[in-house]
Amino acid sequence: MFKFFQILIIIALTVSCASNKATFKNIVIPKPKTATYPQSQVEPSIAIHPTNPKIVVAGTVMDDYYFSLDGGKTWKSETLKSEFGVGGDPVLHISEKGIVHYAHLSNPKNSGHKMDRIVCQYNLSVDGKWKDAATEVNGSKIQDKPWIAECPLTGNLYLTWTQFDAYQSTAEEDSSFIFFSKSEDDGKSWSKPIRISKLGGDCLDGNNTVEGAVPTVNNEGVIFVGWTGPHGIRMNKSYDFGKTWLEEELFVTDHPGGWKFDIPGLYRCNGLPITKVDNSSGANDGRIYINWTDQRNGEQDTDNWFVFSDDDGATWSSPIRINQDTSKRHQFFTWMTVDQYSGAVYWVYYDRRNHENTVTDVYLAYSFDGGATIEEICISEKPFVPSEKVFFGDYTNIAAVDGQIRPIWSRMDDGNISLLTALISEKRLKQKKR
Repeated sequence: MFKFFQILIIIALTVSCASNKATFKNIVIPKPKTATYPQSQVEPSIAIHPTNPKIVVAGTVMDDYYFSLDGGKTWKSETLKSEFGVGGDPVLHISEKGIVHYAHLSNPKNSGHKMDRIVCQYNLSVDGKWKDAATEVNGSKIQDKPWIAECPLTGNLYLTWTQFDAYQSTAEEDSSFIFFSKSEDDGKSWSKPIRISKLGGDCLDGNNTVEGAVPTVNNEGVIFVGWTGPHGIRMNKSYDFGKTWLEEELFVTDHPGGWKFDIPGLYRCNGLPITKVDNSSGANDGRIYINWTDQRNGEQDTDNWFVFSDDDGATWSSPIRINQDTSKRHQFFTWMTVDQYSGAVYWVYYDRRNHENTVTDVYLAYSFDGGATIEEICISEKPFVPSEKVFFGDYTNIAAVDGQIRPIWSRMDDGNISLLTALISEKRLKQKKR
């Protein structure tokens, strides 16, 4: 029986993405020689310089940093250090001024606990020296899973994340809430964190915890933050650069089955939402998108979804399925971005439509008309088989600037993790469509 299963795996691995064969060369991003984490190169984040797409930066758990000066063809890597410690959950951003920002969790040596603040280091040059900055500590409370956005009107930087009163606490009085902080000086300092979710969750880091807070900002400076939890996918917004927020957050849509679920062969899996706005001045300028994953179609049929709003979040479309397959198999770990030059929307995710077991491909989905039509293409040159015994992170990532698209993902071979990207252009995707 074991030999029979091995034969099935070998056959599956030779069928790379079936008829939708990958057409983009996969580039392996080298691990830092000084990498400190056993599962280094998971939970990637990637950013492209907004005016010079040849400059690309990335980060992975726990403290890995990568940069490329030729659009992602070649990379250099190093280990990030901070006076506050580096505790994972990397978020990379390059501002309009060209400043690189690397937000992450803390792990201070002389503190009573890790994750006591959100750290946002900044770098005036891609490969220069990092400077430290961080949000305020709030007693013994835990600060987890940050994301960052920049205001196109003011250049302000905005951080959102989940605060736990006491991580993994079962006490009814302990809760999780969504918090916000901003920087008006290019990341040198951060405002006192404020709570922006009225409805909270528990502290068990599961479906009843509020998580997945991702900020985005439109051309008028309005901040939108989406997240999920026991009350479904919610959103709050600020019209005065983060000073005040709606007293009651907006309901966006249900999250059937919750954001935490099982995928065969994975250590763990979640479907937390991603929020982005179109600032392209195109046909869908101002449209807000929220992308997530759930198992509404059954535990063996995980799918990626999105909704959109054209009225600042007051009303939302019905959920639209991103993966166009009819396989009733798993698509998971989705991430989304909007190219602010064109308004094109891109999604990257793991996909098992071509296989009957845990063999996994990587797909890119894209829409040039605001999600009215969606195309997909397999972008992994060959599939892989993950191991549920090895931590594989919680997400992939993708960036797009002026027609240059850079997805980033982890793969696993015999329990060994590697990090990859692909050089994809809007021009080539449109040629493929023809």
